[in-house]
Amino acid sequence: MTAPLELLAGRGTDLLVRIVTVACSDRELPRMAEELAGLVVRSARALTFCDVYVLAEDRRVLEWSGPPVPLGEGEVGWAAAHGRVRPHADGRGAAIPVHSEGTVIAVLDVRSAGPAPPEDLALATALAGLFAPVLCSCRRLRTAREREHAAERFAERAVQAQEAERSRLSREIHDGIAQRLASLGFHLSAAERALPEHHPEGLAQIMMARRLCELAAAETRAAIGGLRPPVLDDLGLSAALATLAREAGDGPGPAGPLDVTVTVEGELEDALPDHVQTALYRIAQEAVGNSLRHASATCVDLLLEHYRDRVRLKVTDDGTGFPVREVPAPDGRGPRPDSYGLRGMRERAELLGGRVSVTSRPGAGTAVEAVIPIPGRSRGAVSPS
Repeated sequence: MTAPLELLAGRGTDLLVRIVTVACSDRELPRMAEELAGLVVRSARALTFCDVYVLAEDRRVLEWSGPPVPLGEGEVGWAAAHGRVRPHADGRGAAIPVHSEGTVIAVLDVRSAGPAPPEDLALATALAGLFAPVLCSCRRLRTAREREHAAERFAERAVQAQEAERSRLSREIHDGIAQRLASLGFHLSAAERALPEHHPEGLAQIMMARRLCELAAAETRAAIGGLRPPVLDDLGLSAALATLAREAGDGPGPAGPLDVTVTVEGELEDALPDHVQTALYRIAQEAVGNSLRHASATCVDLLLEHYRDRVRLKVTDDGTGFPVREVPAPDGRGPRPDSYGLRGMRERAELLGGRVSVTSRPGAGTAVEAVIPIPGRSRGAVSPS
């Protein structure tokens, strides 16, 4: 590296300033490759053209602004495959490999209007060696982000598949069991009317069967709503949370009537993706259910906050609370009866790159907070409190 550095230093401080400027600029491909190509042309005396080809992770093709170049094909592909400079046949440039840790990671293809001066080719070779670690870092960053995006798409498909199965079960229950229970109730009513009055024992059995049928029908309707609330598809997350609050407040809880309020703050440029809405609704549903079943709460507050790049949901109750150390670990081990519910909330959020935290202490209620990023949005400067 001493010779390339001496060569670059001998070209003056202006070149060194340009090198530092480019090296400290955008660290993403293909922007960095374009910056490096521009630096080569601006710094050389006779070079008029430069393209930077970056070898893909699978080492089969070189990627640039045009169609991918297969490894070994043409002068650029040959330079990448053999790791040596490949002069152009007309003498007006060369394909220069960029090495990192003994491996070719890119190729600089430089051209000039006339015969390429050897000092310009030496300059391009020196710049290629100097920028090898930068290009390598950029390629790793690109690969990491591609994998992150692939994970996001997988998570989205997983949630969509889960919700599609819930919808299917909901329809089957509605069209099958629910309809048969309704028909059974009709026939039991008919049997009750047809039974002579001097059969009180038979009448009592039919009335008990009717009550059991009505209870089963109510549980079936609740199961249908729990599997896939229609309001979530029809009106969105805010309306679904309002419906959840209303339904939770309709029936008395263990500690009496449950007062559930919903507050929505902030606006989004576009509607939340369906899988993010579904995850937040399920987390709210589980948190409200825990407040109703286990916390002896009388008041539950749901706060939904929209930020540019993420959504925050906070569910707070005034229930009995519990020691934070009893919150189960992510592996699901924990003494609380709602451990599986808390684990499910965490898993839903983590599947989408978010998190769920629980804050509580005995006698002071419980707060469940979920923060889920919006796919495709970079993190902004605003942070939830």
